[in-house]
Amino acid sequence: MNFRWKFHPTFLRIKFACKQILFPLIVFQFIRTVIFPTSFDVVLLGILALLYVAIVLDWL
Repeated sequence: MNFRWKFHPTFLRIKFACKQILFPLIVFQFIRTVIFPTSFDVVLLGILALLYVAIVLDWL
């Protein structure tokens, strides 16, 4: 079988939407972490940042 695309177009749309949504969330979470630093906020910021980097570098 010879497939036309590497990924399904729906997956690519979801990935692009997540990329657009994640950046404002990371900025908001960073500001929140600077003002009210808790361990949960730091962990959440790290997870969001790693997810964003994974999407940008095509690890997913």
